[in-house]
Amino acid sequence: MTPKPPKPLTDPIQERASFNATESKIAIAGHPLHAMMVAFPITLAFCTFAADALYWWTGDLFWPRVALWAAGVGFLVGVLAGIVGTMELLAVPGIRIRSASWTHFILAVMLLSMLGVNWIIRLDDAAAAVLPWGVLLSTVTAGMTAITGWHGGKLVFDYQIGTQNDHRDPP
Repeated sequence: MTPKPPKPLTDPIQERASFNATESKIAIAGHPLHAMMVAFPITLAFCTFAADALYWWTGDLFWPRVALWAAGVGFLVGVLAGIVGTMELLAVPGIRIRSASWTHFILAVMLLSMLGVNWIIRLDDAAAAVLPWGVLLSTVTAGMTAITGWHGGKLVFDYQIGTQNDHRDPP
């Protein structure tokens, strides 16, 4: 008896047309809210890092105040962006099925936690919080922001998640 050739591997996303539906459901005029909102916490996370570095370099008390506000506003807007992103993740099957979406989600929750801690440690005395913990948290947060943003970009550019879909097959 001749053995059967192995069944070729298939992509489960390609097998189900409903999983090709990746267009944003939480959007204004076709523009996804999550993608618009994340620019602010990303920028503010790097501003927190820059303000800490400038305080360390100059000793000017202006920079710890900048870092306090940047971390706080970045955290709060990040939470709003996270809520919108979570709603998108749960509402769209083509987003939910991809492991890269869940990786981005987990990294974003970790990032928001670190940004929140970075803000909280500064509330009592912004200048005293900079060295050593503020700088350390700002550095790690900036790195995490880059990694999380890279994963988010991968979702948009590789899977066209959140973009208007003209119903072509994904790459």
